[in-house]
Amino acid sequence: MTSRNARLGYALVVLAAVLFGVNGGVSRVAMGSGLSPESFTTLRITGATLVFVAYAACFRRSALRRPRGSSLLLIIGLGLVGVTALQLTYNVAIDRLPLGIALLIEYLAPVLVVLWVRFVRKEPVRGRMWLAVALAIGGLAVVSRAWNGLQFDGLGVVMALLAAVSFATYFLLGEHHVGFDDPLRVILWAFVVATVAMNLIQPIWTTPALDGSTSLLGRLADHSANPWLVIAIVVVPGTVMPFFLEMVALRHLPATIVVVVAMLEPVIANVLGWAWFRESLTPIQVVGAVAVLAGIVLAQTSRKVESVLPQP
Repeated sequence: MTSRNARLGYALVVLAAVLFGVNGGVSRVAMGSGLSPESFTTLRITGATLVFVAYAACFRRSALRRPRGSSLLLIIGLGLVGVTALQLTYNVAIDRLPLGIALLIEYLAPVLVVLWVRFVRKEPVRGRMWLAVALAIGGLAVVSRAWNGLQFDGLGVVMALLAAVSFATYFLLGEHHVGFDDPLRVILWAFVVATVAMNLIQPIWTTPALDGSTSLLGRLADHSANPWLVIAIVVVPGTVMPFFLEMVALRHLPATIVVVVAMLEPVIANVLGWAWFRESLTPIQVVGAVAVLAGIVLAQTSRKVESVLPQP
């Protein structure tokens, strides 16, 4: 058993949140090169799977053993919902919504988890749950300026909400012990399932030809980069590394703490949206965003059980 080191755990999950947050902006650049969200998702998941398999083949061959029985069914669920559905809906959302708003909506997942636990599983939760729900819903209403009608792309909002549902489902599936001592085996095979699913939806060989350069958009629109380099950045530091960092962090911190600290991601996304893509929020919308984040923290800490897998 690896000895616990809380400081290391916090450092790892903060770094993972930064990488996930920055990846949202890089992903938007990648899709700006002419890739649809579907083609981009196939490239991202397939590329990450190849890296996971190569790493396991070189350093941890036991992770390549195929899961069986009920564990296989759980892995299929994680792959289809926690990787495929989440990544696809998330990519559509960030393509159509301000980056920070898409992440705020996606991070309603802990609130949905608590509601499921309370009303479906009938498990006890702390009274702060109701304040958490009120803050999250009220904050989103303020951010979206609901009193003026929906201010954002309707399909983008629907996709972000579906991403939240997929994220919540991932947590709930993860709480059923997979039966593996090695988290890498879980993630690797979940990505294998997702790779098969995405290649059925949008085969990788149908990826359109990409130009030699793509604009970096926003304040960096005058600069360009090779689109395949951008995709490589999405795959390795944007997908494989943060997944791996969070897996290691879970050896040092409870999953509930990891999820709360990982909420730095929507904060970083909001800052990135302002600094890179000229996205802005009015002062009252900033207050709403803070209320959403506070609600998510309260929701996650109102539970009396822990999830066991990192975020997708």
